[in-house]
Amino acid sequence: MPAEEDPERRARASGSRTSLRPRLTGRFRSPVAAPTGPAEVLEAGVAVAEGLREPAGSPAAVEALRRLAGLCGADAAGLLQPGFPATWWGADRDEGIALGLRACGRRRAEGDLVALPLGADPGPESPVLVLGGVPLAAARRIAGFTADALERARLEDGAAEAETARLRELRAQISPHFVYNALTTIASFVRSDPARARDLLETFAEFIRHSLAARGDYTSLAGEFRSVEAYLTLARAVLGDRLRVQVRVAPEVLPVPVPVLALQPLVENAVQHGVERTADGGLVQVSGEAEGDVCVIAVDDDGPGMSPEHARAVLAGTAEGAGLALVNVDRRLRAVYGPEHGLVIETAPGAGTRIVLRIPRFQPGVLA
Repeated sequence: MPAEEDPERRARASGSRTSLRPRLTGRFRSPVAAPTGPAEVLEAGVAVAEGLREPAGSPAAVEALRRLAGLCGADAAGLLQPGFPATWWGADRDEGIALGLRACGRRRAEGDLVALPLGADPGPESPVLVLGGVPLAAARRIAGFTADALERARLEDGAAEAETARLRELRAQISPHFVYNALTTIASFVRSDPARARDLLETFAEFIRHSLAARGDYTSLAGEFRSVEAYLTLARAVLGDRLRVQVRVAPEVLPVPVPVLALQPLVENAVQHGVERTADGGLVQVSGEAEGDVCVIAVDDDGPGMSPEHARAVLAGTAEGAGLALVNVDRRLRAVYGPEHGLVIETAPGAGTRIVLRIPRFQPGVLA
């Protein structure tokens, strides 16, 4: 199957696939019935694509090859990927693996077995699909489908690794200056106001736990707001009356799952660039509300603001002196929800800054 072939076309083609099924030899007969309807074909294709993402040689990967054999009527199917154990289902395992190892970037056939290197420009290190008892034309289509599924899995795994790296970087970017000031402020209350020192220390622990502890990629918006409130409590202890805060969150959005540290860096940015740089301090407002199936979160400050050109450079990561926190949050949101769900910065010189993020309240695969 070509990598870009329309699924409906594949489904329609399945009706004539019985003519491609080989006459199986007496040595082995596949117990896998070929899908008969479009829905069954699509279901089997999805299951195969998911199974091929599993570790090579695992039962789930073998099951994927069993289903793949059912799609084309093969009595054997194998997948050889450099550096991984061979995955095989069906007859002639030893012969099939040996044939696949001899392929070296070129199609080879031996008896009922055919080995097809995968990829647009296959070479000696390319994965190899081996099928038994399948006409060459059908084997090529199955090889195209398999190559496409492996490539999608590779890209998705790469995106997941990049997301993890961005999260690690965000956690590493917690301002040492803020941590030092917070601890110094807590220490100043140890003798004069022990109760407040204890409360601030517990708040600091909550902030660190959420920001640095090993955990999953997602949390609830309620958890993210708890981290924001902990940060703002510490910031107010450090800045005193210079920092004024308003937080308004609609209860219906609190269970919405969001990427960890999607909100706290935005608030920290508002405090650092909107309040600390102003002699008289300023106001930071954080809000969250539902608009249909979308959750709208906004962080406002009444600080000096910036030019729209500078705001664009900040999100691009090219602004001089700008940290990467906003860049990482923006890229993580786009990776999780799609390119239309990145950060929006509304600002102008002397007009403060408003950062808005709009995320779906329900997103497949995003669970707190």
